[in-house]
Amino acid sequence: MAERASESEMQVLSALWDDAPQTAADLTTRIGKENGWTQATVKTLLARLVQKGAVTAEADGRRYLYSPAIERADAVGEESQRFVDRLFGGRVSPLIAHLADREALTETDIAEIEALLRRLKA
Repeated sequence: MAERASESEMQVLSALWDDAPQTAADLTTRIGKENGWTQATVKTLLARLVQKGAVTAEADGRRYLYSPAIERADAVGEESQRFVDRLFGGRVSPLIAHLADREALTETDIAEIEALLRRLKA
């Protein structure tokens, strides 16, 4: 996805990754109500995602069926890289140092990072 998705758009995309295809009405029932979104709002979010190439829309009579056009892992990878680039100059170690300084890393997190580093060095 070339253009960054907003938080709201990511919620719609996440719902589609969990279950696709869905209609705008389906999505409004599933995630719209908890966010205070009308069906018009959900349709606007879907239109933006279609324009960004993140979602496809297939005509089904008088309605459209929406499906993700990108994989969750790809979107997470792109968004993670944007975050690290924007806040940490493209380097991951300052991010980890920041989390450690704030005591945001659990023992499990640390063990997983250590295991990942061992695997990368092998």
